[in-house]
Amino acid sequence: MDTVATSDEVDARGALPVDIDWSVAASVAKKVARPGPRVTRYTSEQAREELAEAAVRAEGPVREVTGLADGLRVPSARVVDRAGWIDAASNSMPAMLADESEPATGWSAKLSGVQAGGMLAFLSSAILGQYDPFSLDPETGEPGVLLLVAPNIIGVERQLRVVPADFRYWVCLHEVTHRVQFSANPWITGYMRDTIADLAAGDEDSVAQILARVTESVRSGKPREKGVIGLMQLLQSPEQFAAFERMLMLGTLLEGHADHVMDAVGPTHVPTVETIRKAFDARRTGPQNPLQKLIRTLIGMDAKIAQYVRGKAFVDEVVEKVGMERFNTIWTSPETLPLPGEIDDPSAWITRVL
Repeated sequence: MDTVATSDEVDARGALPVDIDWSVAASVAKKVARPGPRVTRYTSEQAREELAEAAVRAEGPVREVTGLADGLRVPSARVVDRAGWIDAASNSMPAMLADESEPATGWSAKLSGVQAGGMLAFLSSAILGQYDPFSLDPETGEPGVLLLVAPNIIGVERQLRVVPADFRYWVCLHEVTHRVQFSANPWITGYMRDTIADLAAGDEDSVAQILARVTESVRSGKPREKGVIGLMQLLQSPEQFAAFERMLMLGTLLEGHADHVMDAVGPTHVPTVETIRKAFDARRTGPQNPLQKLIRTLIGMDAKIAQYVRGKAFVDEVVEKVGMERFNTIWTSPETLPLPGEIDDPSAWITRVL
């Protein structure tokens, strides 16, 4: 969950090359990342304690509403600062990319590391929380770590002028939903890794091949997706774009489901939830300066906002029509996930799957 939209840098990750020196990326990111809001030691420690407690407390209501992960242990969350998030992200990327070779150290990898470091620096100030299914929990040695970035949460709650305790718990509801999704359905992690591998597979297309796709698209007059998604459609091979669409549909489902759960749990457990939701949505869609807008577009964050909106509308309608128990059929396998044409037509998914 981030200040404009969640977790996960799914959109940006698929575009990253595997040959990256992640130690360089982490070092660069920590040097150029903006400092967080100024807080006293007391405020910092209080926020950390509150977030850690809220992450545990949110698990029960989320499991009750979703009907998922019942009986599994309730893990703790890691509350980190921006540097801590950068370290965690740079350590998890090789695992996510299924890169089991020796760490890349050549000049090309270092240059890519500098570029990736710039992206991590920007994201480190935007991410509120993130569930990382690829990293190992240091407490249990099992995969899956929930990260909460305390300075970013404090910064946003101040800007929105909302009740800190309510906002922190509200953020935890979203991120804990992601943890529940992956804990109850371990196959999703492997599906994500395989899809990312498909994105990175194959030789780079030549400029001539890309230009040929652009020319064919213009000549055919066929409708094409707008924005970043349309650009990916032109730049990627058909096989890579199919993998990109699979990743996009999964991300849209995960984010929409988490937003649905937040709104289902919120009225009972978060006294000021209406104020928080209104202020947060206004922030998501509010104006940004040109540089921020450019960066957001380049790393896919604008497309991610659409994931929240489209995904939540899909989940809301399906749950309203068939109930949460039947909706949970969606977590059975890759074949029961929504197809691109079904996200905006939930009845089509109900007809095909249920």
